[in-house]
Amino acid sequence: MVSPAVETRELRVRISGRDILKGVNLRVPEGAITAIMGPSGSGKTTFLKVLNRLIELIDGVEVSGEVRVFGSNIFDMDVYTVRRMFGMVFQNPNPFPHMSIYDNVAIGARINRVARSREELDRIVRWALEKAMLWDEVKNRLRDPPWRLSGGQQQRLCLARALAMKPRILLLDEPTANIDPVNTAKLEEALRALRRDEGMTILLVTHMPHQAVRVSDYIVMFYDGMVVEEGPTSEIALNPANEITRRFLRGEM
Repeated sequence: MVSPAVETRELRVRISGRDILKGVNLRVPEGAITAIMGPSGSGKTTFLKVLNRLIELIDGVEVSGEVRVFGSNIFDMDVYTVRRMFGMVFQNPNPFPHMSIYDNVAIGARINRVARSREELDRIVRWALEKAMLWDEVKNRLRDPPWRLSGGQQQRLCLARALAMKPRILLLDEPTANIDPVNTAKLEEALRALRRDEGMTILLVTHMPHQAVRVSDYIVMFYDGMVVEEGPTSEIALNPANEITRRFLRGEM
């Protein structure tokens, strides 16, 4: 495996006294797409929320262990610095309804001061929309509200919004679970291009084994708050070592 972008050691999470993550030791390679698979309730989303420290917004949460991102312990860093390192796309499209398509993309760049001029901001917005494979569909309607887009287009708009912040790592929590097959294919193609052309580190939570095989370089299998198997996608897809992984890949979980 190449050098890790993320490394966790004995990562444990309890929420209101219930164990969610139970000692996760994991190395996420830099510049690759890592698919995180597992049945509902296995801790996948919680793991993402630990990385960008959104977990700390939950009442009654206890986090222990170590999480290093590019070698730095995130719990020794300012929380806003940590969150600027990550772009996040959630399961349901959530564009800001009161903003235009343009402003939905531009807001992250503005807040994080990525752009220093209007011309630079325009370039970033176009770049992000192109990377989300949405530019050609919206370039003549940038001042329209996002609710005029389809659900799948809105999800790609959310991807563009995350990219405009110029994150070092992109987190996606089942981003295609509620969109149509055409937009699913476009989003998957966008992720592969980001990995290929930009060298972006991507963590993709998915409940669809076929998507993990299509898109990812590495697979991590979560079950009951633990990592039960991990490795290159080609190896796990063809010869999974763990019975839980085999059952999940067969669609039995």
